[in-house]
Formats: sequence, structure tokens, C-alpha cells
Amino acid sequence: MSDLKVISEHKCFDGVQGFYSHRSSAVNGEMRFAVYQPPQAKHGKVPVLTYLAGLTCTEETFVIKAGAQRLAAELGLMLVAPDTSPRGAGLPGEDEDWDFGTGAGFYLDATAEPWSRHYRMYSYVTDELPKLVADRFPAQADRQGIFGHSMGGHGALVCALKNPDRYRSLSAFAPIAAPMRAPWGEKAFGNYLGPDREQWRAWDASELVRQRPFGRPVLIDQGTADQFLAAQLYPEVFETACREAGQELTLRHQPGYDHGYYFISTFMEDHLRHHAAQLAG
Repeated sequence: MSDLKVISEHKCFDGVQGFYSHRSSAVNGEMRFAVYQPPQAKHGKVPVLTYLAGLTCTEETFVIKAGAQRLAAELGLMLVAPDTSPRGAGLPGEDEDWDFGTGAGFYLDATAEPWSRHYRMYSYVTDELPKLVADRFPAQADRQGIFGHSMGGHGALVCALKNPDRYRSLSAFAPIAAPMRAPWGEKAFGNYLGPDREQWRAWDASELVRQRPFGRPVLIDQGTADQFLAAQLYPEVFETACREAGQELTLRHQPGYDHGYYFISTFMEDHLRHHAAQLAG
């Protein structure tokens, strides 16, 4: 873990917004990520909240557009934002479509060739990156939360449901909540995991929550004017699964909001306070 490279660091709300890169063993290539260290990190370790971005995004998207640093500085939360996929892996077809390959890692561990050689974002997000952050930053490794948007909302739900002992808090903005039913999910799962749909269930939050509830309150915000709501997101499927599993869920339908960062930034404070309360408990 000594190969951490500092791309840039900037003072921000009396904390530090940094951008970094390193050689990842999980994806067998270079990965980039962002970390916001709140001012409280100057005096000791602080809770960590990881944000997973959506299709086509990078480690910069959340940092620039979400408006999260001001409140993170107030609440004493470290914000970690990884890139959304390996880049430059040299795999055939990785740059042909905006919704698959580069910028579209879907936060799973691919099992089908050639994607299994590099597209292991689940292992990167849940194991390698947290260890690196804990090693190189003043992070409380035992106080971690996770949230995300769209593809990243799917990733956050899956990562937390698979690791309820690792994450103390969970939320999402407009997640792909039942990817086995969604064209985005079918395309990604079919390529990354192969044609056996039974194998897909392990990466679908609506399937997972029935088997292993998170056990703590989950918050989801969904805009009613989201252009992807009907065909891709299926929050009602996840809501039904949570109800059947006894999982506490607050699903808020926000009138008139679409899928973008104007929506996300509007409700970011609610999500950060949700996580801060869970991480402090």
C-alpha cells in the first residue's frame, strides 16, 4: 500500500479534499479515488462514508456536484468516492457502450471472461479500498457507512446487504433496485456474470434483502420525474421485498425531481445526517 499517489489536495471547509491513485490488486490495474477529510480528522480518527457513483461517472463527480463537504465538515464525516470501474484494461468492447464496461463496473465481481480479469469492483469497494483508507488516512475502520446513486445506489445496497457487519449505515438515491428486471442490469449481469440468471441473484438487492436484511434503517430517495424510473429502477420491488423481510425502509418519492445531481444535492443533507446518526450509535 506504499504506492499511493497524491494527484491533488485542496483546502475545503477547513478540511482537505484530495484525489489519489494507486495500483489495485483487485482490478489488476490503476484505480483513482477521492477522499474528503473533515477538520475533525486533524485531531483523531473519524467515521467513514463511502459514496458509489452512477453510470459514466468518475471519482470527481460526487465531489464536484453533490455539495456534501460543508455538512461533512460539520458532522465530522470522512467521504470516500472511488471511480466507477477499471479504466484502460484493454478488454475488447469495454469502451463501446456508455452503460457497460468503462464507467459501468456495476460494483460486482465479474466471473465471466474476459471481464473477470479486471472488473472486480465489489472486492475493491468492500475490501481493498477500505484497508487502504484505514492505512493511509485517519479513518475509524469500525464505523463505516455506504451510499450511492443509480448504479452506485445498486452497489451500495448490495455491498451493505452482503456485509451488514461491516457497514453501520446505508442509503441510496434512485438506485437500480431490482437489476435483474432492468435493461441496464440484464446487460451488465449477462456480460459480467454469464447467462445463468440464478447467479445474478447474488447481485440483486431485491433478491438479497429477502435472504439477509440489513438490520438497520435504510433511506432511499426517488424523484417522481426521473426519466429512468419506470424502465430501470424498480424501487417498488425493493420496497415489497423489504416489507416481506421485515427490513425497515424509508422510501421517499420526491415530486418533480429527476435523476441528476440537482436532485441529489437537494437531499444530500438528509442522507448525511442519516449516516451520521447511525455511525455515532
